[in-house]
Amino acid sequence: MTVLLDGKKLATTVRSKLKERTATLRAKGIIPRLVVIMVGDNSASAVYVRNKKRAATEVGIEAVDLHLPGTTSQDELLALIDQYNQDPKVHGILVQLPLPQQIDEKVVTQAISPLKDVDGFHPMNVGQLFMGTPQAFPCTPRGIMELLAAYDIEVAGKNVVIMGRSNIVGRPMAALMVNHDATVTITHSKTQNLAAITRQADILVVAIGRGEFVTKDFVKPGAVVVDVGMNHNAEGKLVGDVKRDDMLDHASYLTPVPGGVGPMTIAMLMQQTVEFAERS
Repeated sequence: MTVLLDGKKLATTVRSKLKERTATLRAKGIIPRLVVIMVGDNSASAVYVRNKKRAATEVGIEAVDLHLPGTTSQDELLALIDQYNQDPKVHGILVQLPLPQQIDEKVVTQAISPLKDVDGFHPMNVGQLFMGTPQAFPCTPRGIMELLAAYDIEVAGKNVVIMGRSNIVGRPMAALMVNHDATVTITHSKTQNLAAITRQADILVVAIGRGEFVTKDFVKPGAVVVDVGMNHNAEGKLVGDVKRDDMLDHASYLTPVPGGVGPMTIAMLMQQTVEFAERS
């Protein structure tokens, strides 16, 4: 019997604890404040920003939502980020990706102060994560670790295989797993004998952006499967990178899509904002 890892339920618990923490901060005169900057009119980004703002308001974080025109120059965006870096009343800064082509994402990521980098993407924060002394975490990998811990799934000593090497999920996920004493393998588009490698995983994390690519042939019986994918199939239905029906009664644990990793990503963004406010 496969147990579904309920990220929606856990995210609700995380948010209710955060409400208490923001209430304590507000009693001290500190209002946790998150600035979310979106450039241009990407419809998917607009949905993400709306969801983040709604979650922030619910837990007592003041969300400053800035929607800039698609013609905004890189210098204009950098000047705005610098303004919020200097503002002691702002605890977190998030620039929603993707950005228009005239703006270099790397330059923007590096412009956000590491102390306000709620996405955990600044090279300094990434470096500290890989050194085992993290100050900020990318939210999706952190959400996955919280989800595994909530279901008492032990990571130490386990074989963990991560499919995908993105800077947002795959690489930081590997660092977090190593920090928790797992033995980690990262696979990617150039990996040979892919299924032979993934079948060795006690815990398989899939973040490749290919709808229902992973079938039971990739997964050893009883493995824990974490599906980070968000794709729409031919019928327009939201599906993960893993073929869910193949995993039922095959995997021991599985994150559903939707309702698994997604809600935890936003919950961790809120948690990190509150932590930054507490440190301030």
